[in-house]
Amino acid sequence: MAQVKAAMKRAWNSYRLKAWLRDELSPISGGNKTTFGGWAATLVDSLDTLYIMDMKTEFNEAVDAVVDIDFSKTSMHLINVFETTIRYLGGFLSAYDLSGDERLLMKALELAHMLYAAFDTPNRMPIMRWNLHWATKDKEQGGAGSPILAEIGSLSLEFTRLSQITGDPKWYDAIERIMALFDAQQHLSNLPGMWPLQVNADQTDFFTGATFSLAAWSDSMYEYLPKMHALLGGSPQYSKMYQYAMDTAIRHAIYRPMIKDDRDILMSGTVRVDDGRVSIHSELQHLVCFAGGMFALGGRLVNNASHVNIGHRLTNGCVWAYDHFPTGVMPETSTLVPCDDEPCKWDAAKWHIAVSEHASSMDKRNNTRASDIIRAERLPTGIASIGDRRYLLRPEAIESVFILYRITGIQTLQENAWNMFRSVYSRTQTPLANAALKDVTNATDPILKEDSMESFWTAETLKYFYLTFADPEYISLDDYVFNTEAHPFKRPVPKFTKQTKGNGWRWKWK
Repeated sequence: MAQVKAAMKRAWNSYRLKAWLRDELSPISGGNKTTFGGWAATLVDSLDTLYIMDMKTEFNEAVDAVVDIDFSKTSMHLINVFETTIRYLGGFLSAYDLSGDERLLMKALELAHMLYAAFDTPNRMPIMRWNLHWATKDKEQGGAGSPILAEIGSLSLEFTRLSQITGDPKWYDAIERIMALFDAQQHLSNLPGMWPLQVNADQTDFFTGATFSLAAWSDSMYEYLPKMHALLGGSPQYSKMYQYAMDTAIRHAIYRPMIKDDRDILMSGTVRVDDGRVSIHSELQHLVCFAGGMFALGGRLVNNASHVNIGHRLTNGCVWAYDHFPTGVMPETSTLVPCDDEPCKWDAAKWHIAVSEHASSMDKRNNTRASDIIRAERLPTGIASIGDRRYLLRPEAIESVFILYRITGIQTLQENAWNMFRSVYSRTQTPLANAALKDVTNATDPILKEDSMESFWTAETLKYFYLTFADPEYISLDDYVFNTEAHPFKRPVPKFTKQTKGNGWRWKWK
């Protein structure tokens, strides 16, 4: 814990000195970036991390600073409503839940009222790439267009928690319109149970796409189903949607890769449906590493032990990927070879065929021997191709390790977390903080870094590492629900309160 906290202090101090009130620190040059509205994304996104790590002096200074953020002003042409919701609104609500500082709730409401205008469309579906400047000038807004599944489907936790805190149902009503459509049409997609990566938000027929995944463009939509079930105190609607979606994902998207060692691991790929024929692309995205935690948490909440087991095997798959690359860090995207049957045995010839096929499909090294491609591309054993070699300081793998450890108590998960932290921290360290890696297959060139440190490094990655080594009762999963930006929201406890009129008692969420 102490070393993780030291990493947070180092990154925070550099942000404070070099990029205060800017969205992001450039961790190599010492400059700054405007990426999410210019409203101090790293500062707001990290509020609860400061509080959780007992950096109270830094927390209090940060709260004093956020009071003056003006959300009506931005230099950006379009605002990403999803990112603004999970990073800013989620950051304010979580820090309020932890500290009780009313100023944070006031900022949350100020921001929420602004975001609410994005729902002012003919069918009340929000505009996810929203022109704030038009809205402030009362210009007419069009429809919601064709947003990404994860973006339009992942506003529910934040707006629901705001309704719970304030007692105002308008925030919950806004997102319930969206989720009611997801519920009603879940069985109507080309892969019943799951929704395609893009949504026709202006149409009555909401879901018509042919590509399905738990990974990029869809991830937090599925993640929020069991978490909404928890935040609402046991919602049949969200429990049903979660179980239906995961039943479909288990049948079609989850696969076992062919690897040389005997680890029992699973991966989650991308599914295509063409003329009724279902096929899977056996990729591995870092973003999909959240799925192990989702299955484990969902399984616990709906009392499904098989989901917890699947979550364990998915998490082990991402831990394996970290171990398997020479830097001890997994890339953004890679491709493996799926097992055709059980028992799943290693077949070097089959791996070589897959390597050649992937190289050929990308118009690279036609007629080149697989062994030469493996050497030139620095492909670890079992990896057929690497689509994106970068590591962007992402949190998804440690997120699942954290959740699985909290649910199962398996001690080796802490060992996994420590190995991951040492690799990530040592490889990404700069004189100021930590930077994204350009190529996780190159263990010898320390210069291969990008001048980028997104706010999720301090908001999520370091927080999940820290909490993995903390007392399991600290920020307990029984008491909190984490949004997709790792902001913990209090799970409200129903209490009996005396009615002001009439006789008897009624439930009220506290």
